[in-house]
Amino acid sequence: MAVNGGTDRLGLATLRRLPEQSRPLIRPGTVPAGIVHLGLGAFHRAHQAVCTEAAVDAAGGDWGIVGVAPRSTDLVEALAAQDALFSVTTLAADRSATRVVGALAGVRHAASDPAAVVALLADPAIRVVTLTVTEKAYRLDPVSGALRADDELTLDLTTDRPPVTVPGLLVRGLLARAAAQAGPVALVSCDNLPSNGRRLRGLVQQSLALAGVPDAVQDALAGQVSFPGTMVDRIVPASTAATLENARAALGVTDLAAVAAEPYLQWVVEDDFPGGRPRWERAGAVLTTDAGPWERLKLRGLNGVHSAVAYLGAVAGRETIADTLALPGLTDVLRRFVAEDVAGSFTPPEGTTVVGYGDEVLGRFANPAIRHRTLQVAMDGSQKLPQRVLHTAADLRAQGRPAYWSALVVAAWLRFLDGRADDGTVLPLDDPLADRITAALAAAGDTAAGTVEALFALPEVFPAALADDDGFRADVAGWLGALRTHGVAAVLAGAA
Repeated sequence: MAVNGGTDRLGLATLRRLPEQSRPLIRPGTVPAGIVHLGLGAFHRAHQAVCTEAAVDAAGGDWGIVGVAPRSTDLVEALAAQDALFSVTTLAADRSATRVVGALAGVRHAASDPAAVVALLADPAIRVVTLTVTEKAYRLDPVSGALRADDELTLDLTTDRPPVTVPGLLVRGLLARAAAQAGPVALVSCDNLPSNGRRLRGLVQQSLALAGVPDAVQDALAGQVSFPGTMVDRIVPASTAATLENARAALGVTDLAAVAAEPYLQWVVEDDFPGGRPRWERAGAVLTTDAGPWERLKLRGLNGVHSAVAYLGAVAGRETIADTLALPGLTDVLRRFVAEDVAGSFTPPEGTTVVGYGDEVLGRFANPAIRHRTLQVAMDGSQKLPQRVLHTAADLRAQGRPAYWSALVVAAWLRFLDGRADDGTVLPLDDPLADRITAALAAAGDTAAGTVEALFALPEVFPAALADDDGFRADVAGWLGALRTHGVAAVLAGAA
């Protein structure tokens, strides 16, 4: 790790210059690594890193984190130049607070040195591997959970070339770990996937099989590796120049890895760690035997609402989530979506109500200090909508109930795919299925029914039960036609 000798940059040499309330909870560089984290983005730094530092501060342990960036060299270089230190600014509507986090024990760049990452995964000192790599990096079909074995992944798993995919890194690391007899490890998905622990287990099992790993080796690994499910929640917008400026004003030094986040933070973790874990419960995490109800509450009651706001807002020409909530009628529509669709689709955790949770979510989304861009939330819709909205609709339709408001959210996504907002602004399509979606739209014709027909034929997005559901398709087509004809503002005003 590079040592920072500058006087105007965050690092070990400038810690004493920071306001006392902004200094790390633990002494940076003194906690040995016990965790590898894949996906060194803003969310990890504002969530798991914050919780882990607080847990080590409260209960000790060798649980420093080595953060691995799959792609971004800029972030790795920024953190290395800052002795792996970064700040998190907590933004409430009327105040902010900035604190430096010292949980990182080092940083690596997977693309330029995958062998170093594989060696880390095989290190006996590493007993937990966490991931925040976004849905698409898992290379799993969001509907079936089947591994998408494209050429790149197949090369990772069937040749000796340096791995470039997340499944490739994990399989190489686990095999190296087994060869070194490095002991048990927990692989912990912290991404917004349904049953994320089971999905990660399926990814590893399918990847090992594709790699031709003998059954005896697979069985030995199964006894050494656990896959705890999790639910993570904190709104962390992409960092901007304003994020860096605010951090500098608070700290008195420059932090090029600064992040900002809302005050709310929640982490629910299934307690299955054969090699031990930090005392995350001392940092407010919920340790449980089943994260499923919490996960469904968040995916459907928060992420589904987030997607609804993002697509309606982007089409209406609104830049941020908070700006979008000011659209007349939208809050009423979202409350009906939560109360009439989401609440009837599953049983929430004991002691919670879906409607109360939804109201809390809307209050968080309205925080004007969180400049969460609608286009950022709108990315990767083909990967996000199945677990955020389509599972809600499918569960309701299986009960013989309407999914009217879920159909509006799907229609808003389809309207977003038209590529132009109501005011004519271009809406970029950033999605791993962009080519398939574009081809389907080109063959769909100009009618709402034709668009629904074409897009519902994508099995990677729409489960068969919904794809063949004439009632749900009709509701989506009705909403889509109204959005195209009248615009988002008029549709919301008439629907509320």
